[in-house]
Amino acid sequence: MAPGDGVDVRPHPHIGLATVTYLFDGALMHRDSLGSVQRIIPGDVNWMTAGRGIVHSERSAPEDRATGIRMHGLQTWVALPLDLEDTAPSFTHVPGATLPRIDRDGARVTIVAGHAFGHRAPTPTTSDTLYAAVELSAGATLDVPAEHEERAVYAVAGTIDIEGTLVPEAHMAVLATEESARVTAKSAATIMLVGGAKPDGERLIWWNFVASSRERIEAAKEKWRAQQYGAVPGDNEFIPLPER
Repeated sequence: MAPGDGVDVRPHPHIGLATVTYLFDGALMHRDSLGSVQRIIPGDVNWMTAGRGIVHSERSAPEDRATGIRMHGLQTWVALPLDLEDTAPSFTHVPGATLPRIDRDGARVTIVAGHAFGHRAPTPTTSDTLYAAVELSAGATLDVPAEHEERAVYAVAGTIDIEGTLVPEAHMAVLATEESARVTAKSAATIMLVGGAKPDGERLIWWNFVASSRERIEAAKEKWRAQQYGAVPGDNEFIPLPER
């Protein structure tokens, strides 16, 4: 982004999920209705559990707007188990320096949340989780063990090969077999390992709401229309409920 520009995601609500923010480049200021104010930079993790409802915003800080900033990152949504749909909302920031890192023959693995390769991240999770960032040198290989119920590999940058199948940048490959899968970098690449336990039932998604029933989503819509989820201190704007 050019000097003067920045990210402006106005306050908006979530229910029934946890948002997990992980940056490769840039920075963001997180604010929420709990009063949390946290700058996140590459390598850190923001884990926000929405539970029965939370409001947050994500914006560029004034110093980043002044110089211009490059932004690159992922925000994933994790469905909460049924018994946590109505849990109290919470927010946790995990500094990158506390995350486990493993170096293996041209592959550098950072465990962002959950566990992998015998290491576990301090990031809070609500179910068995696989979430790891991997930097691969050109030609390097990484065997992804079958230690999680569900596994996928997302190509953040570069092209990879998984057991003979090419996976281009910005594509995800779901590993269907219950065996170890070998990932080979066709060029220098960044990938995310994603997975964990299957959800304990189906989920519905409407806008920013995730729930096990339409009734919960309809109730959330009415609550946001009435501005009953609370406000974000220091951020007076909000995103209206979409009409469609």
